Amino acid sequence: MKDYSSTYQRKKIAPNKVKVQKKPRDLKKYLRPLARYAGILASATIGIALLYGAYRALGSVTLFRVATIDVSNAKRLSREDILAISGVEAGRDLLRLNLKQVGEQLTRNPWVERVHVRRYLPDTLSISVTEREPLAIVSMDFLYYLDTRGTVFKPLNQGDRLDYPVVTGFREDELAGDPAGSREALRSTCELIQILREKGAFILADVSEIHYDKGYGFTLFTASGALPVKVGSGDFAAKIERFARIYRDLMAQRPSLQYIDLDYNDKIVIKKS
Repeated sequence: MKDYSSTYQRKKIAPNKVKVQKKPRDLKKYLRPLARYAGILASATIGIALLYGAYRALGSVTLFRVATIDVSNAKRLSREDILAISGVEAGRDLLRLNLKQVGEQLTRNPWVERVHVRRYLPDTLSISVTEREPLAIVSMDFLYYLDTRGTVFKPLNQGDRLDYPVVTGFREDELAGDPAGSREALRSTCELIQILREKGAFILADVSEIHYDKGYGFTLFTASGALPVKVGSGDFAAKIERFARIYRDLMAQRPSLQYIDLDYNDKIVIKKS
């Protein structure tokens, strides 16, 4: 006997869904800290604004004004020239003056070698200027002054003094192309001129031209007759001292002389016509 049984699945019964009501968020809880921070930020902004305003107010107050300007004595630049070049005038704020800028403006003038600018509270500015001293005139494409340190510093203008020994043989392109070598040669020129100034019988006034040759050295030409006096390079003091002893006697024979060569250690060579 067959047992026929019927099978079935139970249907799943959906659970009862209960709708839960959400409570509204308390936004004030989040806004309170923001309001506090906003208040702090506003207070800080106001404080910064007040400080900045105080700074601007103090900055506009000049406690130390320039009343006295001491300027050192100079040969070529007058007090008025120095003040005009520096741009300094009485009544300026002493603390705000840029001393470095004042010095740089002054050194742009070719006559000025060194500048010292100092302030002394409450109201004094001191300007000390050291001028260049011309030693010779260097003839290149133009005429230039040569100072005692061997610096070619200024082209000659109308009214500049010409009573200096003239140096020839230098070229502007060589000064630019070989500045170290040219500077050394110009310093040797200054050394030779200083020795000529110091020696007795043979004085600088007897020299009309000092010629420099890069390969040989220096040759002097006398003011009378343009007699060449070969000096060469180095040991100038000993050479000029030997020459000074017999200079007057040699000048008496000038018409018969072709050149004088001092470029030896212990003798003088005289070439006669």
